Amino acid sequence: MRTILLLSNQPSFASAVEAVLDPTQFQLICKPEPGDAEFLLSRGAIDAALLDLKLTDSRAIRTIEEIRQAAPGCPIIVYANANQREWEEDAYLLGVEHVLDKPLRGKLLTTLLGRLFPPHAPGKALLAPTPLAPTAAPESSSANQLRTLEALRRFSSVLTHGLDSTALLKQFLLLLREIIGVNRAIIFLRKPTTGRADGASVDDRWLRSVCAVGLDQDVLQHFALSLNAGIGGHLHTHGRILRATTSEAQSSREIAKEFQILGVQVAIPILDRESLVGVAVFDGRLTGEPYTNEELAVIFNMLEEVGIAIRNSWHHDQLVAQQQMIADILSHLGSGCVVVSSNLSTLHANPAATRTFLHDQPEKKRLEFSDLPQILGSMLFSAIKSGIGVPPFDFQLPHAMETHYRVGIMPFRFDFSQAPSAALLIIEDVSEHIRAQRLEIETSKLRLVKSMAEHLAHEIGNSITPLSTYEQMLRESNGDAEVHTAFGAALSEGVKRITRLSNQMVFLARDWQGEFNDPHSLNDIIVEAFHEAHSFHPGRKLAQLNFGKSTPPAFMIPCDHKALRHAFSEIILNALQANPDDPNVEVNLHRAPHGTTGIQIEVRDSGSGFSPESAERGSEPFFSTRSVGLGLGLTVSRKIIESHHGKIEIPVALAGRSGVVRILLPTEI
Repeated sequence: MRTILLLSNQPSFASAVEAVLDPTQFQLICKPEPGDAEFLLSRGAIDAALLDLKLTDSRAIRTIEEIRQAAPGCPIIVYANANQREWEEDAYLLGVEHVLDKPLRGKLLTTLLGRLFPPHAPGKALLAPTPLAPTAAPESSSANQLRTLEALRRFSSVLTHGLDSTALLKQFLLLLREIIGVNRAIIFLRKPTTGRADGASVDDRWLRSVCAVGLDQDVLQHFALSLNAGIGGHLHTHGRILRATTSEAQSSREIAKEFQILGVQVAIPILDRESLVGVAVFDGRLTGEPYTNEELAVIFNMLEEVGIAIRNSWHHDQLVAQQQMIADILSHLGSGCVVVSSNLSTLHANPAATRTFLHDQPEKKRLEFSDLPQILGSMLFSAIKSGIGVPPFDFQLPHAMETHYRVGIMPFRFDFSQAPSAALLIIEDVSEHIRAQRLEIETSKLRLVKSMAEHLAHEIGNSITPLSTYEQMLRESNGDAEVHTAFGAALSEGVKRITRLSNQMVFLARDWQGEFNDPHSLNDIIVEAFHEAHSFHPGRKLAQLNFGKSTPPAFMIPCDHKALRHAFSEIILNALQANPDDPNVEVNLHRAPHGTTGIQIEVRDSGSGFSPESAERGSEPFFSTRSVGLGLGLTVSRKIIESHHGKIEIPVALAGRSGVVRILLPTEI
């Protein structure tokens, strides 16, 4: 079977080529870049290369050069979107067999491959045999087969030794000494590829001794093989057995020197069927005789299985290290973490969880599923069975009711599993957080009360000062009618201001419970609110209330009549105060916009509108743009409207437009 390498980034083109090739004659290997196939090309494992080149420029030429450098004798067929004569000439000069236009024509491709590889032509061997020195008289074929089968049988027991790669290699070398008579042997391995913090990988280019038979391992710790030169570099490039007596070894000074220093005669690569894992070097037998071809082939195949076992042990070590790191992280967390498997066994419980659930059993070191409170155990069981997590919730243990916990349960599964494989329970002591939160709320309330008391005392003082002045003048007026009239007006104004302050405090402190059952006419409430607001705004010009033309004759809504009237009164009073010289208020009522239900009320004044700061902070307590008042009007209005399941909006006024306040109230509560 021939091996064809396809370099293409287009899955559709790869599928088309695979559909054309006869699977009994050709094996297709697809790679996106030449560097991904360098190992196969350098070993001579590729019989022909197909290149899917989008552009016919210098980049395509570099791709051809890389293929030609890695595999000088490998035939190359190029597929291009458009051919240019100069580029095509360069491609042929680099040794390309054919330059074809897209789309793919299957009959043409199979014909060209048939000419390249006639049925009688021998294929390339992945590992070319090295000429060996003459040996003693060969044994019979059946005897060799029996010895090979026995060696493989005993070798299978080595692979089951465990995931400790060093112990496995030691056992393997002892087996070779026993069945073949190896005198001295050394195994060099590369370090596993690790990841750095920046995401890049670090590839160690040195092979270090990990196991030896017949040699002092401490001495070998100071010697290493390079993957760039010498024995390691040769095996990394060619991937086949190397003897010290071959011309390849004798012609390289580095290789010959390393064979001499180590005192060995043969070097065999340890592959995991993808890359070089390490190198095994041996000297002669205990009897001094060289190894036969069959023996080296058996050792090569054994070492390939050993290489796979070593790669698996590396993966295992990485998983163990990651699990240990996660366990260390969890052990340092203040929150309790418990992982329960699908069979309700405890996979992990960090110290915080053990202290929380085993408070009365200090001698017990392992947390079991039965140690969890019944309610948490049932939630974990449901999460594992249903695959649905439990959102965080507050929880208290029976033995520590003064301690508040926050608990969350999350199931998780492996990629290949349909049902959840385990569930994670996280329990965190939030008592201090709750205490700090309550303290902050209490402190905030105290600050609010302090500010309210200061503003309220100032506003009441402003109302009482003129009353006190006129009261003193009244005692000295001796019945003067003008003084009596002024005192009456001041008394009326002061009573109104104090009454308004009292109403604001009442509605600000009230909490509405339940639903509102009594329907009231919204039009009547707005008219009453206008007159109430007008009584607090004694302007020089009589204020006007205008209902918009689109306003229906009546809207009935369930509400607290007195509270809602006060809310609209505060909003309308703000509208009157926006332009004292021309205090006009326009009210529009209509159905809520599409997508919502209820009634939308727009209260528009005749002033200059809300500034960005006023629009953002208008409903904040004690915010006011005037020098009088508490600044609680819109705050109280917002609370009342939100208590009626509505909302209030204060948009920023556009240039040349008046201010507007929008209220949305539901028709059913």
